Amino acid sequence: MALRQGDDTALRLGRLTFNPLAHIDPIGTVILPALCLWRGLPLLGWAKPVPVDPANFNQYRKAMVRVAAAGPAANLLLCVAAAVLARSLWSLPPVLPGFQTSMVVALRYAMIVNLTLAFFNLIPVHPLDGSRIVSGLLPWRWSMSYERHAPYGVAIILALLFLGFLNYLVGVPATVFLLLLRSVGLA
Repeated sequence: MALRQGDDTALRLGRLTFNPLAHIDPIGTVILPALCLWRGLPLLGWAKPVPVDPANFNQYRKAMVRVAAAGPAANLLLCVAAAVLARSLWSLPPVLPGFQTSMVVALRYAMIVNLTLAFFNLIPVHPLDGSRIVSGLLPWRWSMSYERHAPYGVAIILALLFLGFLNYLVGVPATVFLLLLRSVGLA
C-alpha cells in the first residue's frame, strides 16, 4: 500500500518479499519466542516492521490513513478467508475426518489470531495503526495536539493491558465480528 502511495522504501530495502528471512527480527522472531517455549509461556513474538517513509507519500494525510488501515484490513480479510475455508471443509463429506477436524480447528485459530491483531492494531494509541488513522482523519490542529501523546503510547498500551481494558477494546469487537460471520453462516 505504501508503494501505491509513493513510498518505495520497503522495495528499495528488499522487504517486499514473501521470503520469511527478510522479515526476521532477532529479538521478536528468535529470542523471545525461544524464551517463551523454554519457560512454557504463551508464544509471543513479532516480525521486523516494514519500513515506511511518509515523506515520500503523494498526499501525506490521506496516504497515511490508507497505509495504516491496510494492515488491519488485511487481517479482517484473512479472518473471512479462514472462515470460508473452515465452512467449506466442514461441509465436505468426511473423507479424512481427523484431518478435516484438525484443519477446521486451525482455521478457527487463524480467525481468532487475525481478529485479535486487527482490533489490537486499530486501538488509537501510538505506535499502533489506529493512531495513524485517527491522526490522519483529525483536523490539522487537533492532529498536532494528538501527536504530542506519541511518546507515552507504549506506557498507555501497557496500562490498558494490566488494567484489563484490552479485553474490551479487542475482545468485544472481535466477538461482534465473529457473531456477524456466524449470522451469515461462516463461523
